[in-house]
Amino acid sequence: MKDLLIAVRGAGEMATGIAHRLFVSGFRRIVMSEIAVPVSVRRKVAFSEAVYEKAAIVEGVRAELIGDVSCLLTLWDRGAIGVVIDREGIFLRSLRPQVLVDAIMAKQWKEPMKGMAPLVIGVGPGFRAPDEVDAVVESNRGHDLGRVIYDGEAEPYTGLPGSTAGYTKERVLRSPHAGLVRTVKCIGDQVCAGDVILYVDETPVRAEISGVLRGLIRPVEVTDEEKLGDIDPRGTEGYCFTISEKARAIGGGVLEAIMHRFHEAGLRQGANER
Repeated sequence: MKDLLIAVRGAGEMATGIAHRLFVSGFRRIVMSEIAVPVSVRRKVAFSEAVYEKAAIVEGVRAELIGDVSCLLTLWDRGAIGVVIDREGIFLRSLRPQVLVDAIMAKQWKEPMKGMAPLVIGVGPGFRAPDEVDAVVESNRGHDLGRVIYDGEAEPYTGLPGSTAGYTKERVLRSPHAGLVRTVKCIGDQVCAGDVILYVDETPVRAEISGVLRGLIRPVEVTDEEKLGDIDPRGTEGYCFTISEKARAIGGGVLEAIMHRFHEAGLRQGANER
């Protein structure tokens, strides 16, 4: 199974948690796709940063931007994950991966992908197994976070951020209108309620609560109500630079789905050979 070619759509926080968990579990042939201008908020733990910086390292695992999938073998030999800019998933046609994971986290219905790889896994709302994908991994915080679903779908998107130390929507910074972001603070800064964190054009965006600035978008053009930042009321700076419990749990669900499918396939093959 270590030679499985795994393609992950998306390279944001959750997709990175998935790719990281697979990589440290021994799966080293991984490629991820991203859009040309990623808007990851928790970008210190997102391989999407490779789009801007050419490379990104998260908890000791390195990902590098590549211009073409023909570079992947060399990249994998160096022990890195590949990141390719490809919004439409065209790279999948030439790669023919054994596993396809959709971790874009768009939170809405998506086109059925079943058959695009021997194993197709959808993360979060918008997928139904076994009709549209082979398995769905629950992404909503709570009792079922990370659960693998083989018949059904994940819980619907609530629009409400998960609770951290009793705070939900208060900890998330959103754009007051469309415009260009100009940041004032940095990820890892301790902030107080009322502090200006960034501007959208000339409009200040202030913290509603005190804590550590765990996530902050790059200076890019944004739309109205877009997520711009994340304040962690627990105030622990180290949480800003390590994968969250949610991303790890989702990564564990994807790992479970892969092991379940290909372990069973190996058992069947062994029985046939005997």
